[in-house]
Amino acid sequence: MASIMTLMISTLLFLSFTLSCAIDTSTITNYTDNEVMTMYEEWLVKHQKVYNGLGEKDKRFQVFKDNLGFIQEHNNNQNNTYKLGLNKFADMTNEEYRVMYFGTKSDAKRRLMKTKSTGHRYAYSAGDQLPVHVDWRVKGAVAPIKDQGSCGSCWAFSTVATVEAINKIVTGKFVSLSEQELVDCDRAYNQGCNGGLMDYAFEFIIQNGGIDTDKDYPYRGFDGICDPTKKNAKAVNIDGYEDVPPYDENALKKAVARQPVSIAIEASGRALQLYQSVSVSQVYLLVTSLDHGVVVVGYGSENGVDYWLVRNSWGTGWGEDGYFKMQRNVRTSTGKCGITMEASYPVKNGLNSANSVYESTEVYVSSA
Repeated sequence: MASIMTLMISTLLFLSFTLSCAIDTSTITNYTDNEVMTMYEEWLVKHQKVYNGLGEKDKRFQVFKDNLGFIQEHNNNQNNTYKLGLNKFADMTNEEYRVMYFGTKSDAKRRLMKTKSTGHRYAYSAGDQLPVHVDWRVKGAVAPIKDQGSCGSCWAFSTVATVEAINKIVTGKFVSLSEQELVDCDRAYNQGCNGGLMDYAFEFIIQNGGIDTDKDYPYRGFDGICDPTKKNAKAVNIDGYEDVPPYDENALKKAVARQPVSIAIEASGRALQLYQSVSVSQVYLLVTSLDHGVVVVGYGSENGVDYWLVRNSWGTGWGEDGYFKMQRNVRTSTGKCGITMEASYPVKNGLNSANSVYESTEVYVSSA
């Protein structure tokens, strides 16, 4: 994994996209057709892509060229402070990407639950003393990056990551847990690979009395039949869950200072699909829908820009070893891409003990 200090602040600039396999070749500069084909063949090998359908390889090449043109046009614009690249989604249209990889379902029932479960332990007060830098990875509270595959189970990965973290914080032991159990068995409100919500998943774990390990109930990446034996193997339990007071980055900061937090963001734009790296984050104010569940595992500042450190579930081949950074302290109550709107966390007895607070050698400050 690259050094934590080399991670750059990610930008989630969401752009409209009209689906088309045709490409304006004028946007691809400095490459001959043969060179583009060579890039495509090398990309296929790197990402272990094999197409079985008749004409599928040629069809995907047209999409690849279209994305390459978009990437070049974007990267050649000096006003853009972040870079796009030919990552593992480069052979997918934006519509395909959105359909396949997003599974967070934000609905009216969820918002009703939110009014009932909003906690006050992380409500921000002006005198709160919070660390200036937090990274739960260095505390051993997060697993290596996982990959949800072509299943809209981001909600399960977000849930599991925060339960793993709070269990480590409270007990001192890290146990890797089963996303597949949630996909297969949590069906009261969640819908497996067709989407779900982290709060519903927390509720399932509570009602079930715990959740199994991923070693015993491994991830398969598709909807399966719930295994009752494994469902009853309760390796880790939680005692409750709460929502962070919404529309308040200070409250979210206070929560993340004490544990990783599940969040829902709007992530369906073409720029995030092809995201590679950035130098400075930009403010994006408009949030139309929350469609992707991820985890905030830290925060800090870099080159004068405040950021949230976010864990994704698309493998280490996406972003910066599977992580990205979103701008913090933006001029909108929803935060970057809606980050403050639906943040939640599991509760485990002992959470409020002195040992649960993130210990840092950094100076504590009262301001956010």
